[in-house]
Amino acid sequence: MGDSPAPGFDGKKIFFVQPNSVIQKEMVAELIRQEYEVLLISEAAQAKRVFARYPDCIAFLNLDEGFSEPDWEAFVREVQNDTELSRVKLGILTYNPDPSLAQKYLMDFQLPCGYIKLTLKLEESTSIVLKVLEANEARGRRKYLRVHCRDNTKLNVKLADEVVDGRVIDLSSVGMACVLNTSRDLALHSRLESIQLQLKGTLCLVHGVVMGSRPLEDGKKAHVVLFDPKTPANQKEKIRAYLQWVLQSTVAEALDPVSR
Repeated sequence: MGDSPAPGFDGKKIFFVQPNSVIQKEMVAELIRQEYEVLLISEAAQAKRVFARYPDCIAFLNLDEGFSEPDWEAFVREVQNDTELSRVKLGILTYNPDPSLAQKYLMDFQLPCGYIKLTLKLEESTSIVLKVLEANEARGRRKYLRVHCRDNTKLNVKLADEVVDGRVIDLSSVGMACVLNTSRDLALHSRLESIQLQLKGTLCLVHGVVMGSRPLEDGKKAHVVLFDPKTPANQKEKIRAYLQWVLQSTVAEALDPVSR
């Protein structure tokens, strides 16, 4: 047997299709904390369009909402028979205890991400999902989830005797790449105090250290900043909420023909 291909550096997008409210609010937040790239598809009828945009993905289908069970079965068959969606890895989420359903999706359809029977204990359900994601190398070789920020993601920071503004290019829970509107050179390993990030209307305060820089095509310089590991949990949660918002916006773009 040959070796399996190495996972990509960026990992896989993980979709929850027709998720219930608990998954939307709590499980997804925990998976984001675990640095997984999680997105929601609120209407099952739109899922295949999103899969077509991101075919190397993992998708958990909530059998309890959206389609009837026969329609979910038909949906799974359509995805499996579509050559353009051959890399989509499906799994099932449900509170339904019927063993015949598990038999169908595990044995007949042989879904690679399994059949997960949800329980009222969210921690147990989340733990099972995490094991499935680990087995499918969903995080890839990267350690932290990073997103490319929208143009209106701004920041300001005090440098000596002046307050400098700028914009964030890339962001993760542990650091960022940013452009500052100043000619002042930032020395390697210099400390930046009280960086104020403007994340979709939410202010986030962090400290950081300059770890390097790189030139941009427009002649400006992007600085790579590592956040202080002692950043308060509530500030990190603001960053993660923003990461989730950026990720979720890509679903709307996949459904918008103008963005293609």
